[in-house]
Amino acid sequence: MTGDERRIAEEKKTIEMMIHYYCDRKHESKSLCQDCEELLRYAHSRLNHCRYGNDKPTCRRCDTHCYSPVYRAKVKAVMRFAGPRMLFTAPIRWIKHKLHDRD
Repeated sequence: MTGDERRIAEEKKTIEMMIHYYCDRKHESKSLCQDCEELLRYAHSRLNHCRYGNDKPTCRRCDTHCYSPVYRAKVKAVMRFAGPRMLFTAPIRWIKHKLHDRD
C-alpha cells in the first residue's frame, strides 16, 4: 500500500467509525440505517477521488469542499457528534486525527 492509499484508508476508517457511532446513538441502530449507509458510501467515494492523496488535510482544514452542500451538512453533524467522543471510544484514532489536524 502506498502512502496515498494509507492516508485515504485511515480517513475512511475514521469516517466509518464516526458514522457507525452516530447511527448507533442517534438512530438506535446496531447496523447502519439506510441514510447512514448512503452517507458512508458517499464519503468513501469522495475519498477515493481526493485530489490531495497523501497530502490530504482534515476536512475542516481543506480548501476544496468536495461534498455537496446536503452531504456536507450531514457529515458535519456526524463529526460534531462523534468527533469529541472518539477520545473515549477510539483514543488512538482520536490522537492521530488531532495530530493530523494540526499539520
